[in-house]
Amino acid sequence: MTMVIGLTGGIGSGKTTVANLFAAYHIDIIDADVIAREVVEPGTPGLQAIADKLGSDILLTDGSLNRSKLREAIFNDHSLKQWLNDLLHPMIREKMKADIEKTTSAYCLLVIPLMVENNLQTMTDRLLVVDVDESVQVQRTQQRDNVAAEQVRKILASQATREQRLAAADDVISNNGDAESLKQKVAELHAYYLTLSQSPAASN
Repeated sequence: MTMVIGLTGGIGSGKTTVANLFAAYHIDIIDADVIAREVVEPGTPGLQAIADKLGSDILLTDGSLNRSKLREAIFNDHSLKQWLNDLLHPMIREKMKADIEKTTSAYCLLVIPLMVENNLQTMTDRLLVVDVDESVQVQRTQQRDNVAAEQVRKILASQATREQRLAAADDVISNNGDAESLKQKVAELHAYYLTLSQSPAASN
């Protein structure tokens, strides 16, 4: 069984950048956000269930999911949000497990933004947290998504705190610095994970 390294961090922490640096070493990346889109693609049971529940006007003309309409619907209806989570979370978990089974690299990276919030670190052998100062998170997210600082702070408030994530972490990458120091930290962790993946205890 391949060793699974969980990767998480708050909004604007730089998870994608870190994942891409690991991918450059030919490490398989399993991204929960990508899988969440895959399980509601046209022709999937996930999309069919949503259309059955909310009607065909939740679909765009090409048959794909109208995401902004769905966001609006669940924003105004907590029970609908719960229904959607109950529908999709097991599908996403099953697909993540299947993708882990198919990995061929020495270890794989399982990227889940809300890993600690949903206690999904149970799917991993080690948890790597990308840690960053809150002021940096706000600034980066504002620039990336063109949103107000207040909106970013609301998102931060809905996520696990830095302290909660760090308490769950086996390894931590601080991403307050420049791109070069981040690259160096990933190189060191990659070497460390390769060593771990070769030890008999790595796959329990």
